[in-house]
Amino acid sequence: MNKTFEEYLREQNLSANTILSYMCAVSQYEKRYDKVTKKNLRDYKVHLIENYKPQTVNLRIRALNCYLESIQKTSWKLTTVKVQQKPFLENVISEADYLYFKNRLKQDGEIYWYFVVRFLAATGARVSELVQIKSEHVKIGYLDLYSKGGKLRRIYIPAALKKEALVWLSENNRQSGFIFTNRFGERISSRGLAGQLKKLALKYDLDPSVIYPHSFRHRFAKSFLDRYNDISMLADLMGHESIETTRIYLRKTSTEQQNIINQIVDW
Repeated sequence: MNKTFEEYLREQNLSANTILSYMCAVSQYEKRYDKVTKKNLRDYKVHLIENYKPQTVNLRIRALNCYLESIQKTSWKLTTVKVQQKPFLENVISEADYLYFKNRLKQDGEIYWYFVVRFLAATGARVSELVQIKSEHVKIGYLDLYSKGGKLRRIYIPAALKKEALVWLSENNRQSGFIFTNRFGERISSRGLAGQLKKLALKYDLDPSVIYPHSFRHRFAKSFLDRYNDISMLADLMGHESIETTRIYLRKTSTEQQNIINQIVDW
């Protein structure tokens, strides 16, 4: 069952992280139920709602619905739950903290991690996309990725970052291959990268809750709109299917809202 489903997912051209996530979700279902029935599916949804956050519930439901598609039981697909969107962004690194972090990394000779942070914040790449960047992509200034439907998304590497990165790669004789590798010379894992960022946050006395890969993607979006207010272009750069997803970046972070309130409320 799992092997067949995994083959189906690969045929859909899904990312490795999505495949792993969907496989884990289906395995979790199998541990509770010995067969797929409408009743079991409904009971499982109730179990999810009672024990997990809405975002997690919807992820598991999407995984099961994908599985139902693979066995041609689309009429059994579950509906997702409504997620109440907060009127502010949470856990996004501020521009000041980002500048402090990257500058301290460079000053202390943490050049590898300096470039990890720079590439995340200057390209808007997801961590799963970041680890796919090769020296060849830096040389041409972009990385092309294709979505499930064959839609092209281009991740641009800004000229200043490209110039600086090429010097770094040349000094380390890295003319080809993945630029972010582990100590074994293999492409670094998303988990390993995120874990090291947390350690560096503590080292530099930064809030660990805002030092994680996706936070820098949020920083890219916020900084882009601050300097070039084109939400349609940002949606394309971020790889969002709907511009509605991108609209969250028009909102202030909770910290920004607090600062504004502190400044203007004098009544």
